[in-house]
Amino acid sequence: MKRTQRFKRVSKPKKSIPESEPDEDSAANRSTQLLKSISTRIKPKRPKILSLPPSTSLTFDQMTILPREFFQIDALDLAPRLLGKFLKRDNVVLQITEVEAYRPNDSACHGRFGITARTAPVFGPGGHAYVYLCYGLHTMLNVVADKEGIGAAVLIRSCAPISGMDTIQERRGQKTGKPALLNGPGKVGQALGISTEWSNHPLHSPGGLELLDGPEPEKILVGPRVGIDYALPEHVSALWRFAIAGTAWISAPKNTLRPP
Repeated sequence: MKRTQRFKRVSKPKKSIPESEPDEDSAANRSTQLLKSISTRIKPKRPKILSLPPSTSLTFDQMTILPREFFQIDALDLAPRLLGKFLKRDNVVLQITEVEAYRPNDSACHGRFGITARTAPVFGPGGHAYVYLCYGLHTMLNVVADKEGIGAAVLIRSCAPISGMDTIQERRGQKTGKPALLNGPGKVGQALGISTEWSNHPLHSPGGLELLDGPEPEKILVGPRVGIDYALPEHVSALWRFAIAGTAWISAPKNTLRPP
């Protein structure tokens, strides 16, 4: 009885005894083909980056800076809208891939301390930068949300490199193109070369640090925010962390992220 095509086992043909030794040219050709086959199989995959639509012919200098009104909404609404947008400073352009929302009356938000010398920028008008040091080492970039006096912001957790890779690597002190280059808020701040002096900087104005419009991701992931165990239980478990689905350029932990 014949085997069906689906389950047909492929076996190697029996080798016949050659009448003469193979010539050097045919042996060299076989070696070349074998090397090409091996190099094709082991070629590493490049991490997926949400890119501009193919029809886009504009340079980053010509692209639209997001207007002030874009930012003056609830941080929980602004956070997912920032995914896919571009941060630009000098020759460095990063695409935002992961964010966290921090709202008024949020026990994890810096605004819970009220207006101080450190937190004053977070109470400014939406569209400005709020930059602070974490553990005195890591520069954390936040985008202030909502109206002036509210005290809300969106933390930029991770980005993907779009332009200025040499500058990014030099600032990070790391010669790699892997997601470890930018998968954390401190790494993003370092790659942009910013300090706390950038707090209050208007991201909607040309020059310096700008936020440019970009493609909206097809799918996103949501999850609880990272490193806020000191907050109230309802804020620890709140799904206020957002990331682009299908990209490797996000921070740990990844297993707490899921479709909304």
